[in-house]
Amino acid sequence: MADTYDLAVVGLGALGSATAWHAASRGLRVVGLERFDLGHENGASHDTSRILRHSYHTPAYVDLTFAAYEDWARLEHDAGAPFVTVTGGVDLFPSGGAIPPEDYTGSLLARDVAHELLDAAEAMARWPQLSLDDDVSVLYQERTAIVPAARGTGAMQRLAAALGADLRARTPVRELRPTRDGVDVVTDAGIVSAARAVVTADAWTAALLAPLGHDLPLTVTEEQVTYFAPADPNVFAPGRFPVWIWMDDPSYYGFPTYGEATVKAAQDCGGPVVSADARSHEEDPVMRERLASFMASTFPGSGPATRSKRCLYTLTPDRDFVLDRVPEHPAVTVGLGAAHGFKFAPTFGRLLTDLAVDGTAEADLSAFSLDRPGLTDPAYEPLWMV
Repeated sequence: MADTYDLAVVGLGALGSATAWHAASRGLRVVGLERFDLGHENGASHDTSRILRHSYHTPAYVDLTFAAYEDWARLEHDAGAPFVTVTGGVDLFPSGGAIPPEDYTGSLLARDVAHELLDAAEAMARWPQLSLDDDVSVLYQERTAIVPAARGTGAMQRLAAALGADLRARTPVRELRPTRDGVDVVTDAGIVSAARAVVTADAWTAALLAPLGHDLPLTVTEEQVTYFAPADPNVFAPGRFPVWIWMDDPSYYGFPTYGEATVKAAQDCGGPVVSADARSHEEDPVMRERLASFMASTFPGSGPATRSKRCLYTLTPDRDFVLDRVPEHPAVTVGLGAAHGFKFAPTFGRLLTDLAVDGTAEADLSAFSLDRPGLTDPAYEPLWMV
């Protein structure tokens, strides 16, 4: 006889763990199914830090960031632990770069988010750790923060379990079979029956949805973050050094010191195309040297690279999220962060629960539907620089 639940969550990274937490907090009988150990490092929700920010390229994204700050505060309250470290953040726009600064400033203005525009000299006077060419303009937003990746995901898992969610590690899901009354989730250990299922399987999402008639044009890349050891870590401490993003192609991003005397940085969308189960896990010396060269020229005191770690990006062609019910199978809901969703994880867990159970959500999620041109038009040209 199959186990029966109100909601099955497939994949317990950040989005899935958040969904299990929110659904269990609503009194639903929840099962979460994870193909690896909880807290594994095979996907995109591990390591130390992620960026939380208001600065985004459309007003609709800025709207979501307000909810993200609120839901991180709820997580802090429920878990009884701090997670948000406010550092301030700078977006660095070289003249003629691939990412238009007007998209960001216009979106912040449209939502009345306080910010400052600085030229290179003004920015370097405020943060002498920077070395910028004269043509770089700088957008500063004081509320930008760091949130913890592995620690935040683990907290949501613990809260879900404390509320009665059945979280099962080492339980790969092989198939989703919609039924008259819900969904049968086929695992190696047997069938789990649920009234609804939420798929938050990141790089494994496309394989699960293809038999349901949706061939998602996802690209999986293996990215790399690297930690640098400054001679004087205090110079790069929160309060003295902000979170930063280099808004061009290639795009880079990084953090102040956080939990240790190193600064973390990475290239966005710079890694090789791989698959969910066929990737190296090994440090890439070419990627490391490319990033180290940028760090040495832009943050001269950041020091030598000390270690690197790999992670997966699961990219939609338009870099927008997926938050939608499968139209032909409304008992199945899909959540995908498109490699910039961690900051929204507590919010997406709430919205995915609403979509799965009620069929609607308080936010306008039309831009994240499964039937949008970015996912259905074969001629759509991928654009990942946002």
